[in-house]
Amino acid sequence: MVIDSRSSDATEEIARELGARVVEHPYRGNIEQKNFALSQASRDWILSLDADEAITEPLAREIRSLLAAPPTDVGGYEINRVTYHLGRWIRHGDFFPDWQLRLFRRGAGEWAGVNPHGRIQLEGTVRRFRGECEHRSYRDLADQIDRIQDFSGIQARASHREGRPARLRDLILRPPARFLRAYLLKRGYRDGVPGLVIAVATAFHVFLKYAKLWELERVQPREDAARNAGKARRAS
Repeated sequence: MVIDSRSSDATEEIARELGARVVEHPYRGNIEQKNFALSQASRDWILSLDADEAITEPLAREIRSLLAAPPTDVGGYEINRVTYHLGRWIRHGDFFPDWQLRLFRRGAGEWAGVNPHGRIQLEGTVRRFRGECEHRSYRDLADQIDRIQDFSGIQARASHREGRPARLRDLILRPPARFLRAYLLKRGYRDGVPGLVIAVATAFHVFLKYAKLWELERVQPREDAARNAGKARRAS
């Protein structure tokens, strides 16, 4: 089954030609879209995949073997994603390992958390597969930076709605801490130059998220008040 948010490319046609059931649904958020997908599923087990993910053949064999005789004491299974970026598979840093709960019993879980990165909230025991899921998230570095710009804004607005304060120490300390974690503690340096670029980009993402939260809390209200005052003067 493919949930298509009224895409303008050939997604729907290709999916139908390959035998998928296509359901059109307007995009209202990552979590909302995936929970809608859950409501449309009818089989006992659900394998949830994003459009930039693909199951490897070893993992496919594991899943087929499991579903042929599923255990009764397990609610779901985590899959390790490996990301292809900047010309290589990234196997260190913040990108790997990347365990994602993706196969689970229908009715045992739903998507929760904060957009754009939700998680499955599950009832029951969780196990892990040995096989991997291929993740081709970015076309290139420019695409990653565009995604950082988009996702940091979504995260900042979500934090602002929840009333989280914008603190100077978050702007100063969290970005370098994230770089050190990704590049040194999680050995991102072992991925060569791509590992360095990813660690810097990840730290930049963290900085933008808190900078945009500060802007929403401190700058935007003043600008809104100035605009409203200007409108009031013109009206009088």
